[in-house]
Amino acid sequence: MKWGCTELSVLLSSTFTAWCNSHLRKAGTQIENIDEDFRDGLKLMLLLEVISGERLPKPERGKMRVHKINNVNKALDFIASKGVKLVSIGAEEIVDGNAKMTLGMIWTIILRFAIQDISVEETSAKEGLLLWCQRKTAPYKNVNVQNFHISWKDGLAFNALIHRHRPELIEYDKLRKDDPVTNLNNAFEVAEKYLDIPKMLDAEDIVGTLRPDEKAIMTYVSCFYHAFSGAQKAETAANRICKVLAVNQENEHLMEDYEKLASDLLEWIKRTIPWLEDRVPQKTIQEMQQKLEDFRDYRRVHKPPKVQEKCQLEINFNTLQTKLRLSNRPAFMPSEGKMVSDINNGWQHLEQAEKGYEEWLLNEIRRLERLDHLAEKFRQKASIHESWTEGKEAMLKQKDYETATLSDIKALIRKHEAFESDLAAHQDRVEQIAAIAQELNELDYYDSPSVNARCQKICDQWDVLGSLTHSRREALEKTEKQLETIDQLHLEYAKRAAPFNNWMESAMEDLQDMFIVHTIEEIEGLIAAHDQFKSTLPDADKEREAILGIQSEAQRIADYNNIKLSGNNPYTSVTPQIINSKWERVQQLVPKRDHALLDEQSKQQSNEHLRRQFASQANIVGPWIQTKMEEIGRISIEMNGTLEDQLNHLKQYEQSIVDYKPNIDLLEQQHQLIQEALIFDNKHTNYTMEHIRVGWEQLLTTIARTINEVENQILTRDAKGISQEQMQEFRASFNHFDKDHGGSLGPEEFKACLISLGYDVENDRQGDAEFNRIMSLVDPNNSGIVTFQAFIDFMSRETTDTDTADQVIASFKVLAGDKNYITAEELRRELPPDQAEYCIARMAPYQGPDAIPGALDYKSFSTALCDTNERVRQTSSWLGGVWDAVQINDILD
Repeated sequence: MKWGCTELSVLLSSTFTAWCNSHLRKAGTQIENIDEDFRDGLKLMLLLEVISGERLPKPERGKMRVHKINNVNKALDFIASKGVKLVSIGAEEIVDGNAKMTLGMIWTIILRFAIQDISVEETSAKEGLLLWCQRKTAPYKNVNVQNFHISWKDGLAFNALIHRHRPELIEYDKLRKDDPVTNLNNAFEVAEKYLDIPKMLDAEDIVGTLRPDEKAIMTYVSCFYHAFSGAQKAETAANRICKVLAVNQENEHLMEDYEKLASDLLEWIKRTIPWLEDRVPQKTIQEMQQKLEDFRDYRRVHKPPKVQEKCQLEINFNTLQTKLRLSNRPAFMPSEGKMVSDINNGWQHLEQAEKGYEEWLLNEIRRLERLDHLAEKFRQKASIHESWTEGKEAMLKQKDYETATLSDIKALIRKHEAFESDLAAHQDRVEQIAAIAQELNELDYYDSPSVNARCQKICDQWDVLGSLTHSRREALEKTEKQLETIDQLHLEYAKRAAPFNNWMESAMEDLQDMFIVHTIEEIEGLIAAHDQFKSTLPDADKEREAILGIQSEAQRIADYNNIKLSGNNPYTSVTPQIINSKWERVQQLVPKRDHALLDEQSKQQSNEHLRRQFASQANIVGPWIQTKMEEIGRISIEMNGTLEDQLNHLKQYEQSIVDYKPNIDLLEQQHQLIQEALIFDNKHTNYTMEHIRVGWEQLLTTIARTINEVENQILTRDAKGISQEQMQEFRASFNHFDKDHGGSLGPEEFKACLISLGYDVENDRQGDAEFNRIMSLVDPNNSGIVTFQAFIDFMSRETTDTDTADQVIASFKVLAGDKNYITAEELRRELPPDQAEYCIARMAPYQGPDAIPGALDYKSFSTALCDTNERVRQTSSWLGGVWDAVQINDILD
């Protein structure tokens, strides 16, 4: 150490003398003059032995100059052996009594043995001593320690140091900043009397000096540091306990948050599943469509936030388990029924119920739609039949043949034959009505009783008509031999008019028949059938004209022969007016049917456009989601750069996925239009909206889990003190031996990785035993794979250390003054209030033979707080390994 050319002050000389005597008196001696008493080297060697605790070479007792120089050289060699470089200080200067060199040597000794070993929060020597003073005097008003000269002139800083550690010795509140001499003398006297620190400074010299000597102040203050080193150890112990307690409190808070979030999510699932499992059908399409709308609201509004909550719950659980592993705490086991697996099971049950509910809704709507169609068809056919049968029963019951002429009887027979032909033609309609009623019953139509009653009435009436028809035929045949005259033209008219009339009625019925189609092909088939029907109209018109021609011919013959026809054609009730009226009605219905079919064709074309529009978007979004899932799988394995770079890259990647959300929303809008149009199939794509939703949710969950994995690696790195280079080396080694890029290593791959990192696990007995030990740590559940997280945990345990139960017990013992118990007062004095109360509430009463009232057992508390035995560690590693394996499999799937 090189000194300036100016002389050192008397203050520095007296301070160094006092400091030397504070150590020499332990050997039963002292010095009077620092310049003279070290010249022979004897007391200098003695001083070094006292302050170092080591023996120096035996001194030479001669009084010659050479003996003195040899002794001083032994002392200087000893100082040099302690790593101190002595610049411009030689034994001759000390032997000659050079005051400047002697003080420089003593200052070097003070720096090496009194100040150099001071360490506070990773700072040492002068900076450490200054930081210690600042921390100790921080709570005191009018004290601001910034240096080792003018900050100490008013004496308050010395008094604050004493009061901080021994408050009973100083009445600090009575000290005045404007009376520095009194303050300084008070501190020096108390330190000498009660702390065994000799008076090294003079109050008047300090006050009278513009800038007190820094070395003198540092020397004196260092004595305070060493005097209070025990208190410093207590503070360090308190800090260690605070650190452990803070971690424990944070973990408990995370556990409480997990329990609450899990309870809320499970409660929501419990409430929702019964609603989705409700399969009570409604009576009308409108009621079922309202249920479908409610289900859509659930899908769009209520479920998405719960998906986010479930994802956040898994992330919180993973983060908590990681923190517990990093601090060697037991793994967190949620309350019964609230495990992540329980929530996943409940969620799976929910989605199964959800899928079944949607299928049931769509099937019910189809069923009700078909029921409405069938019911309307039943009503139409029943109305037509009832209209046809109106008056038929009364007609068949007539006894007109009893008073009729022979020609009338023959006419009645022919008319009855025509009626039977008409009756047979209507048999098919009655069977159709019965078949529709039966189908309505099988489909559980809500108004089946009224349908059954009407159908039964029609069937009963039909049986009566059949019976009456048979009875009337027998009566007419009985009198048939009395009939002679038959009007062939009327008979031919009746025979041709009846089927033609029936054809027209069937045509009108078909033209007014309701239709329901779902595809463009079906409507085009109906249009083709209608076109074919229209192609038969010219032939039908010819038939109509021929039938009307028969009636005209009969009338012409009657007029020609002056025959007066009695009323209408006796063989049929189908008059030319009826035929013309119905034919006109058919002509009116044909264009209406054209318009209805064209409208339906337009609707189906619109539906086809919706199908193609949805398919076009879905065929883009679906592969995009699949591609992103594959990319995330590769990113999670082939990560480069620092963990922070990887995290930023993943978050940017996550943002790009979130930015893609408008495409999903557009697809939802298109899907909404399809559902509103009641479109139930789409041949243009294999993707359904359900596939897209599930893929999107899995994509968001996968990127969130991947980001959380990197965050946990950062947490592991920072908590365990692993450097970035170590982390990159671990990742590079792991990826090098992960040949299939599956995110895990087999036993042989892992052994090769360990060998590359310098572990002795070669194929011999000792190497195999070591490898089996390591495998029990990284794969405690014998799954046969080693995940990257388990690999990082193992390497971090190999390279770092954590707080153990023995360390915490030792810290508590320092606070308790080496007692086997600790009191609440001691905890409140040494720890922050909240953590002191935390300990008091959880420590059991001490039961030892030396127990006193209020004594607390800190040993059992420390063991419970930091249980690091092999069973707990293996349980934590097992749970961590299982969870990491689940994450990797989810990403790869």
